[in-house]
Amino acid sequence: MCGIIGVTGVPDASRVAYLGLYSLQHRGQESSGIVVVDGQGVARSHRGMGLVSDVFNEKVLSELPGDVAIGHTRYSTAGTSVLANAQPMLARYREGPLALAHNGNLTNAVQLRSDLVTKGSLFQSSSDSEVLVHLIARSEAREPEDQLLDALERVEGAYSLVITIGRTLYAIVDPRGFRPLVVGRLGGGGAGSRGWVVASETCALDITGATLVRELEPGAFIRIHGAELDDLPALPAKPHRRCVFELVYFSRPDSTVFQRSVDGVRRALGRELAREHPAAGTDCVFSVPDSSNAMALGFSEESGIKLEHALIRNHYVGRTFIHPAQAGRMAKVKIKFNPVREVLAGKKVVVVDDSIVRGTTSKALVQLIRQAGAAEVHFRVASPPITGPCYYGIDTPTKAELIGSSHDVEQIREHLGVDTLGYLSLEGMLRAAGGNPADFCHACFSGDYPTEIPEDLERARHAAPLLAALPS
Repeated sequence: MCGIIGVTGVPDASRVAYLGLYSLQHRGQESSGIVVVDGQGVARSHRGMGLVSDVFNEKVLSELPGDVAIGHTRYSTAGTSVLANAQPMLARYREGPLALAHNGNLTNAVQLRSDLVTKGSLFQSSSDSEVLVHLIARSEAREPEDQLLDALERVEGAYSLVITIGRTLYAIVDPRGFRPLVVGRLGGGGAGSRGWVVASETCALDITGATLVRELEPGAFIRIHGAELDDLPALPAKPHRRCVFELVYFSRPDSTVFQRSVDGVRRALGRELAREHPAAGTDCVFSVPDSSNAMALGFSEESGIKLEHALIRNHYVGRTFIHPAQAGRMAKVKIKFNPVREVLAGKKVVVVDDSIVRGTTSKALVQLIRQAGAAEVHFRVASPPITGPCYYGIDTPTKAELIGSSHDVEQIREHLGVDTLGYLSLEGMLRAAGGNPADFCHACFSGDYPTEIPEDLERARHAAPLLAALPS
């Protein structure tokens, strides 16, 4: 998962992009970067490993002048966690500097990369996103829009993109619409409007002061040059497959994603969970903060069980789910949460979490809660068991790592050490998400993958970079 942003028509576009990346930090913590283009068409780039606050400061931003910018915050789903794979990518191009930021995962990138290498392409990273840059550069079409279309006709999988060619900004969503992308207007939308912001989530519009214009539909292809936004012909239609895990876990609760309030969906998930798996006779319910806060609230509202704050999260520790190394993930679990003993001691408690992926975090949490004196621990999960990898931009790389793929609910209950365990059904999750259930991708829960998954994709997602030591 990654966060992307595009800004145009603003004198200090890099500063607006920087603010937007701050609000998208939850979507990736490994690296971040900004490419900016000035009035003469000169592009400048700064990328680095770590959080947005680690990579950028006032001095760096002052050296990124220009009124067009794109930004990216990354965690790796294809390619290793090294600087060579940080984005946005920047290349010299016949139409002017080309910069690209990608959220998603291309499922046929391995074969495309092999073909391109055979034809002489030189890759400087192991990221699947670089395949797009080479495909664009090799297009024989005359216009930049047609060059982009040529490239996208050859790729499969999930992609929400912000791209600059020269001083023109493009935003594109794959025809299935796996990942969100929204467009906002800076300056109120009237004659004095200053510019445009395109971002992964509406929370990035809020922090930059932009007003939401619309969410881009699956297959959308827009061009922004100066003050003008043009809707270009949409990509060939395919069945919509919005990622339901965006609503369950990844997106910020204050965002609107897939035209739904994330907070509202999570409350509905909690209510569905309480109906499917009640916990009569318990004293209180609490969340595993922060992504399940609204789910616990919904569970409390539906069940009448008192809502408490029994786990305190250390907000100076990142999201353990998206930490790139298992060893690092285990270490962070131990310092991320602290139980409130006065709330837990002697109580029969209901713990609500959004999902169980590997089971390592949940097991450690249950141990903390038991050690704090809880008499009974009843675990409730506001999504079904995760049984398969995601190939569309979320880091669940192998079935072997997923506890739900090899254990039934009773075995998972014993592993976690809880008195009872209840997962929300697939049907309940989709009811809470609202709309047409067929519009969602839920492959990680159901095994119903909307695209063909090549056999060599698993190996390639963690291939060593070709030139890991290249400077940015």
